[in-house]
Amino acid sequence: MNVIGLSGSLRAGSHNAKLLRAAGDLLPPEADLTLYEGLKSIPPFDEDDEHTRPESVQALFDAIAQADAVLLATPEYNHSIPGQLKNALDWLSRPLAESPLRNKPAAVVGTSTGLFGAVWAQAEARKVLSAIGARVIDRELPIGLADDAFHEHGGLADEDQALALAGILAELAGDVASRDVRPVRAAA
Repeated sequence: MNVIGLSGSLRAGSHNAKLLRAAGDLLPPEADLTLYEGLKSIPPFDEDDEHTRPESVQALFDAIAQADAVLLATPEYNHSIPGQLKNALDWLSRPLAESPLRNKPAAVVGTSTGLFGAVWAQAEARKVLSAIGARVIDRELPIGLADDAFHEHGGLADEDQALALAGILAELAGDVASRDVRPVRAAA
């Protein structure tokens, strides 16, 4: 199983990219996480360009289409998701019938340096993913005080938060596995 991780933060020392890497260590053994690093190159969404996608947008489409599931980690900017992440989701929604997010299992987590751990941004991101047609797990993982939330080796410092993240990942993997079950045909 291949899970693609999208961080809503573009900066090099992103706490949310760190959270995605911590998630990669907690995935079930049959799963791998690929951190998508190309959001910064996605141009502003323009309906005039939606049928001739720019190369960077097509790369994101292809990466999402090839993944079995999506894990999004977002900070909170002005009580919502960062503009570049919303922009990427807008590109992924057009045209809606062709969106690689349709029926794709997805989960949203987040961390921020404030006390609330991007809880509003997570709700907004789940709303947008649902509108696009993703199968979004209805759980959140708000990790506040991000500067102190991780061990120096990268994992989550709080064991309860690590267990909650592992639970979300197990649910995500379970959703993928349940969709991979093929009906058995009865012998004629």
